[in-house]
Amino acid sequence: MGRVLLSSAQGGELVAVKQVRGNFVADDGFRARLRREVEAARTVSGAYTAAVLDAEAAEPWLTSEFVQGPSLGEAVRAVAGLPENAVLQLAGGLSAALADVHRAGLVHRGLKPSNVLLAQDGPRLVDFGSRVPAVAATYVS
Repeated sequence: MGRVLLSSAQGGELVAVKQVRGNFVADDGFRARLRREVEAARTVSGAYTAAVLDAEAAEPWLTSEFVQGPSLGEAVRAVAGLPENAVLQLAGGLSAALADVHRAGLVHRGLKPSNVLLAQDGPRLVDFGSRVPAVAATYVS
């Protein structure tokens, strides 16, 4: 969808800014989806998610909390596995993050190693652009 840049907000705190690729900018449907997705993302909050701070659909971009740390995919590739205590902390954090997402009535359909950032104090689930209303989801048991 785009690229993520490190920036700073007016107060000086670091933020992540996702710039949308040019081919999406002219797509009215994309901008409408982005607007809906940002509204939905703002309803999710929790210790294990990265909050959406601001966004603009006319010239699409999105700002969220900056999470310092590698993605889960980068970490696993670098160390070829994680210690048991790290896996337990990861499982607990992701379970809490998904519970926060579901409590907001949404389903995160992009749960993958690149969308899990490993912060010093636990994992953060990011990239809420792939969420849909839970009522549209089909569960298979």
